[in-house]
Amino acid sequence: MCVSVTFIAIVDGAITTVALPSIARQFGLTTAALDGVVVVYPVCLAVAIPASAWLVERFGAKRVLLIALAAFLVSSLLCGAAPDLGRLLAFRAVQGLSAGVLFPASAALLFATFNSAEQVRISRYMIIPQQMAPAAAPVLGGLLVDHLSWRWVFYVNLPVGLPAMLFGALFLERHRGHRPGRFDLTGLLLSATSLGALMFGICDGPNRGWTSPTVLTSLVLGGFLLAAAITYELRTSEPLLRLRLFADRLFRDTNLINLVGLVPILGAMYLGPLFLQQGQGRTALESGSSTFPEAFGVLLTVQIAGVLYARIGPRVIVGCGLAGVSVVLLLFAGCDEHTGLWTFRGYMFLLGVAMGGVFMPTMVASLATIARQDLAQASTLNTVVRQTGGALAPAAVTTALVLSTPAAAAADPPIAAYQHAYLALAAIAAVTSVFAFTLPDGPARVAARGTAASSRSAPIRPRRESAH
Repeated sequence: MCVSVTFIAIVDGAITTVALPSIARQFGLTTAALDGVVVVYPVCLAVAIPASAWLVERFGAKRVLLIALAAFLVSSLLCGAAPDLGRLLAFRAVQGLSAGVLFPASAALLFATFNSAEQVRISRYMIIPQQMAPAAAPVLGGLLVDHLSWRWVFYVNLPVGLPAMLFGALFLERHRGHRPGRFDLTGLLLSATSLGALMFGICDGPNRGWTSPTVLTSLVLGGFLLAAAITYELRTSEPLLRLRLFADRLFRDTNLINLVGLVPILGAMYLGPLFLQQGQGRTALESGSSTFPEAFGVLLTVQIAGVLYARIGPRVIVGCGLAGVSVVLLLFAGCDEHTGLWTFRGYMFLLGVAMGGVFMPTMVASLATIARQDLAQASTLNTVVRQTGGALAPAAVTTALVLSTPAAAAADPPIAAYQHAYLALAAIAAVTSVFAFTLPDGPARVAARGTAASSRSAPIRPRRESAH
């Protein structure tokens, strides 16, 4: 259930870009005029995330997850049938809002059901959709658009989502939830508007330019509202977002690693297709087949990381993983117009090998010291951090390319600009690696070892969720 939900939500955020030219022809618009179709999804996702923890605590993870998934599937159907751009944007916004609830609800359900040792094992499976979805989205989108129509990039969610919804309705344990206190409307307004404004500025900055009045206004307003939201949430007795959880050093440090570490990791995934298609003049199919090996590298390493997690702890695994990312990015910085596809594919595989030591350990360790009653809130904060890091990645890449490209060649960056962008990403990964080696992972090792003996010989069985 959680694997399917994660897969379709991530794919939907990435696959739409491939269909933009076809949508533009359908509605008689330019591709640039359709930026809103892409940007509205992460903006609305960011707006919905703050309320997700309260909804899970109040109504239960199962009910919230199924309702959000139903809304996501219905809006996908409506997006595919949209007769004009206005309604497509409206239905796309509903998709983003429902996805903003899906991510934290599925994570809260997963981590409330399994203990620490089981979470390590489960994470080895959860990493599959998280890595396969971004790699598969461009290829799948191209096939659907070329052989069917752009509408199928939305319809494709239904064959995956409907069986998942049926399975969840029949087999997920009922979680009754509890009364989490009054609904923090002021906190919702402040956090939702600040995150939405910041996400819009970050996502649209590369398209409009960072000096655009719209982008600057969005970023400044979002920053001001975010500061107000933090101040208010720390002072209120029943906050919508329990920011006091960041007082836990392990939770705080793993989230900081996720925020900064995702920039070079996802930045490399964003930069690769640009380098191949714009820098080397490769086709979209050549680009997609050359970036895909990264997923296989991740799947290989995460199995090893899962075995080593309880023995050596997340600190060494994450630190070495980020150091490996930095080294591989230096290899990419040596690529030029003569670099062959198989060399590039080899580097992508190595990048995946290094990345596999980052995602699973940080995800599991971030919740190792969190009380069960705070899991929904912690999962929501984790989602906010990951979504922000994911939005910062293309922004950092675009900024590096712009700074390294002469004004006269702004539309066609030289090879040197891509090399400089890879070097900038490698530097960020190296700094984050040094910080990762200071991670206080003792509690994470204790939690994993304390339950490993009882779960080693028995198959993983979901436990009934607490009703608090």
